[in-house]
Amino acid sequence: MAQFKRKLGTQSAVRYLNKPFPDIAAFDAVVRSLVLSNPLGCTSYWKGRRNNPPLMKVREMYTAKFVYRDAEGRRIGAGTETYHTVDGYQYGIAAVLSNMANVAAHGGRAQHIPENDLFSVLLKCHDPGGEFFFLHLARNRVTVASYTDEGIRKRVGAWADSVPALR
Repeated sequence: MAQFKRKLGTQSAVRYLNKPFPDIAAFDAVVRSLVLSNPLGCTSYWKGRRNNPPLMKVREMYTAKFVYRDAEGRRIGAGTETYHTVDGYQYGIAAVLSNMANVAAHGGRAQHIPENDLFSVLLKCHDPGGEFFFLHLARNRVTVASYTDEGIRKRVGAWADSVPALR
């Protein structure tokens, strides 16, 4: 089983996945499950006259990769599009594939290359001990950062071990 390896400098640890997430649906399922079920035991907190959730998304980035091919199938161009929501990513792919102005500009049709896409979500967690830490999930790795209590790293490791997609 893959282990979290401590990085030098800041308090962070990274686990590279044996197999990257196969698609956006699998990735989003893990993120949604984490936020909704809160298996890390994060707690809500008050700040600025507001009650903040225990675990919240700070940033999301979903990048779709495309190649353009002419009538003979030769690659004649490439492109990437980055979106900040899963819905935007899915609708954006459909928009690029159907954009006739883009087809005319490139001189060929767009082809989505899903295995090259990138997914990334940064989550902020308020630990029961009062400490904040960040959990970054990407298509091929999980990083826990900005923590001082080693118990946090161990808890994140135990959670990751319990999720088949993160082993």
